[in-house]
Amino acid sequence: MTADPVVVQGLTKRYRRTNAVEDVSFTLKAGTITGFLGPNGAGKSTTLRVLLGLAAPTSGTALVFGRRYAELPSPAGAVGAVLESGDFHPARSGRGHLRMLALATGTGWERVEEVLAEVELSDRVASRPVRTYSLGMRQRLGLAVALLGRPRLLLLDEPINGLDPTGVHWLRTALRGFAAGGGTVLVASHVLAEVAQTVDRVLVINNGRLLADSTIDQIVGDGRILEDAYLQLIAEATS
Repeated sequence: MTADPVVVQGLTKRYRRTNAVEDVSFTLKAGTITGFLGPNGAGKSTTLRVLLGLAAPTSGTALVFGRRYAELPSPAGAVGAVLESGDFHPARSGRGHLRMLALATGTGWERVEEVLAEVELSDRVASRPVRTYSLGMRQRLGLAVALLGRPRLLLLDEPINGLDPTGVHWLRTALRGFAAGGGTVLVASHVLAEVAQTVDRVLVINNGRLLADSTIDQIVGDGRILEDAYLQLIAEATS
């Protein structure tokens, strides 16, 4: 039996006396897009960092395809991530950055051109130094990095930031196509209207605790919009 793309069980991450994440559990199934929602500092980024092996859990487990990230035989072929849009050498071109990563992971340079086309970065833009990129261009380059190894799971932190309406529509279509092909997406975002149009499921976290884990249809039942449901959950948790 193939392991689920993500299984988080009883995850707690403590920094000194503060629990950034506390006893969080959820499972992601293949072929789904899940929105990860919560205020700043709620625990979203910490959870993603633990999943990617960038932080060690204080207790509990966070597994991708049945293993800790560090134990995956080919991490780039399993998981693609976009955590920050500015993690690029400013003098290197977008194409040069991708080629460097391709060499490091044993990926052919033809894949570099494929992902540039997938994220719709033109040859002219790909040849420019990253320091000249807008935030939206950096977001597209970040997604190209995530897709480089043909992963089955995408972990995305605020990928909509800096995208214009055309870019937002493009990203929504790209994520739906990825999921339709059997891929799995976990996307942290504050843009609730866009999340409501894109995801199948919603996780809501606040103060490190998971408040909701439901389908988008369940959370916006009775004619409510996602923003109203989200704000009610946060208000009830903090009252």
